[in-house]
Amino acid sequence: MSVFTPLQREELEVFLAPYGLGRLRDFEGIAAGSENSNFFVSLEQGEYVLTLIERGPSQDLPFFIELLDVLHRHGLPVPYALRTDRGEALRTLAEKPALLQPRLAGKHVSAPNPHQCAEVGRLLARLHLATRDHIIERRSDRGLDWMQEEGPSLALSLDDAQMPLLRDSLAEIAELKPKLLALPRANLHADLFRDNLLFEGSHLTGVIDFYNACSGPMLYDIAIALNDWCSHPNGEIDETRSQALLAAYSSLRRFTPAEAELWRPMLRVACVRFWLSRLIAAQKFAGQPVLIKDPDEFRRMLSARQHCHSALPFAF
Repeated sequence: MSVFTPLQREELEVFLAPYGLGRLRDFEGIAAGSENSNFFVSLEQGEYVLTLIERGPSQDLPFFIELLDVLHRHGLPVPYALRTDRGEALRTLAEKPALLQPRLAGKHVSAPNPHQCAEVGRLLARLHLATRDHIIERRSDRGLDWMQEEGPSLALSLDDAQMPLLRDSLAEIAELKPKLLALPRANLHADLFRDNLLFEGSHLTGVIDFYNACSGPMLYDIAIALNDWCSHPNGEIDETRSQALLAAYSSLRRFTPAEAELWRPMLRVACVRFWLSRLIAAQKFAGQPVLIKDPDEFRRMLSARQHCHSALPFAF
C-alpha cells in the first residue's frame, strides 16, 4: 500500500474537527498513490480525500490551492481544498502538509474507448483556456532541465540496448529546448494519466492529483495525456483514440503551426520524463511496499515514438 505516513484514528479526529463536517465514520489508505499518502475519509456530511504531501517543497502548496480554486470557479470537476471554520486550507497532520478535499464520483478507466478519450481532450482544453490568459507561474520540478540533469546518470544504469535510445532522446531535448519553451503556454496538469481521471460510463466526472501541475507549453500536457490514453501495450499509438482526443481538444482551442511542427518530438519528451521518473522510483523504493510503475512501459513507448506518424488536426 502506498501510504508513507500511517495515521491513528484519534489524531485524524482532532485534525478533522475544525471543518465542521460531523463525526469520523471511517477512513482507509489509498493504494494507488506513488508519491503522496492519500486516504478516503468518511464523515457524517459526506465523503472526502485527505492528502499528506510527501514530496516537493511546501512553499509550492499555495500554488496548487490557488490553481484548483480557479479551475473550480470555471466549472471543472476538480478536488478543490476545503477550508476550516477559520478559513484555513493548508494545515499540518503527522508533521506533513495536509489538504482535505471532496471525494469525486466515478471510477478509473483501464481500457479507454474513443469517446472517453474525446472527454480527456475537452477537459484539457478547458483547463488550458481557463488559465492561459492569467497563468499562475510554477516551474516544474521535473521539466526539461531536470531531464537533462538526471538523464545522463540514469542512462549509465541501462543496458547497452537501451542506453542509446535515452542518450539520443536527451540530445534531441537539448537541441529543441528553445523551441519547446517558446510554444503557447498555460497551466498544466502534467500528469493526466488514466488513474488521475474518473468516469461514470463515458462521462468524465473528475480529475485528481494536481501535485505535478505547473506552468508550461500546453502541447506538453496533451502529449503526456495522449501517450497514456491512446497507446497499445507495445507502445504504438492507437490512431482512433488519438484522433478522438486531438479533435475534441482542437474543437475548443485550435493548434498553432509551431505546435504542429513540434508534436512528434513533444511526444518523445513526454516519454522521457516518465521513463526517468519511474527509473528513479524503482531504484528508490525497491523492495518496499510501495506502488512502483513499470519504467519499461515508457521505454517501449519512446522506442515506438521514433517513427510514429501522429499529426495534429489543422493548425492555423
